[in-house]
Amino acid sequence: MVTDKKKYATQVVGCRVNQYELQSMRSQLEAHGYTAAKEGEEADLCVVNTCAVTENAESSSRHAVRLLLNRNPKAKILVTGCLAQKDPSSLKSISSSIAILPNTEKDKFFETLFPDVPPPSPFITTFEGHTRAFIKIQDGCTCFCSYCIVPFLRGASRSRRKDEILEEIRGLLGSSYKEIVITGVNVGDFPQLTDLLVDIDALPGIERLRLSSINPNDIDDRFIEVASSLKSFCPSLHLVLQSGSNAVLKKMRRKYTQEMYLDIVRRLRDKRSDFAFSTDVIVGFPGESEADLEQTAEVIKSVNFSKVHLFPYSSREGTLAARFQEQVPIEVLKIRKLKIAELADLSAQRVRQDFVGKRVPILTESREEGQWLFGLTPHNLVVKIPKRMLSGNELVEVKITGHIDEELIGELV
Repeated sequence: MVTDKKKYATQVVGCRVNQYELQSMRSQLEAHGYTAAKEGEEADLCVVNTCAVTENAESSSRHAVRLLLNRNPKAKILVTGCLAQKDPSSLKSISSSIAILPNTEKDKFFETLFPDVPPPSPFITTFEGHTRAFIKIQDGCTCFCSYCIVPFLRGASRSRRKDEILEEIRGLLGSSYKEIVITGVNVGDFPQLTDLLVDIDALPGIERLRLSSINPNDIDDRFIEVASSLKSFCPSLHLVLQSGSNAVLKKMRRKYTQEMYLDIVRRLRDKRSDFAFSTDVIVGFPGESEADLEQTAEVIKSVNFSKVHLFPYSSREGTLAARFQEQVPIEVLKIRKLKIAELADLSAQRVRQDFVGKRVPILTESREEGQWLFGLTPHNLVVKIPKRMLSGNELVEVKITGHIDEELIGELV
């Protein structure tokens, strides 16, 4: 056990799986006696969990490494994650002193740093900076969508044991967490996912339960029934679209059609009319025509998404799509992105406007801004309310009085 209270600092880029993994690393370091470096303190050990899903993610990851190096010039730097798996030389070029831990060895994080010390539990009991906790239930992917590099960086799909997941969630609920977000690289690959949701819903103390995202082809009749009936399951879903064009979806090697997607939305809203959806959309996929783009636009108008995460197509070496001949010119891609972004913004505004005048419960966050405190509705919409005597991690009822930018405005009932 470390006795001189060494300091650590961390940075994470990318998905909620990365965020969960970094929290597990923090927990293991703290169990070994390390403490988080405060602002202005220099760390002895720095850990960066990187992303490589797009060129921008790679650039952000390298920036995060440089940032920690500049702030902590004497620290040991350990870089892991997808960029460490894909291109370790680009990280080593930043500094030869950087230690690389590829994804394939990430579960040996503690043993890599401290080979002579028995590793502590990797389970998390807190989630730094959040009043809700993300839990990874699955890793890897074997879908091999034509644009996606993740299967090459994360490996084959594999799932955690259900009893381990439930044990970890019990610990978080015992630490007063009220909301659990289930995450994974491809959550729908988890065996009997719906049964897991039922078991989590039965745990004492669970107030809210969400999935980080799911593919339409992983939703069946029982999932729809359970998602609309469990007491803790929030009426919101990040249902991945990518494109509204069946021709593009086929070239992407996605396993659903526009019709399947819209049918799932309809059936969930038949069960709960206020069910909210967010999604991912890729603009400018090779061969995408104006007609294809218009079909994506029509789906956005039809569904009324609360949030669209919009990505310009990013060619990834080694993927099938990188070899397609009909690459969309960058100038055209920018115009298409702007068009879809405007539609997505209008869609989100309509969703927020529908809540004005309604009463909704929110879970307050630790985030504050002046006299405002932020919270999250069951529909995954951000609300800001006057701070008053409230703090983070409180469930309160508010009346929505308006909205501005991407936030609802509320007042305590």
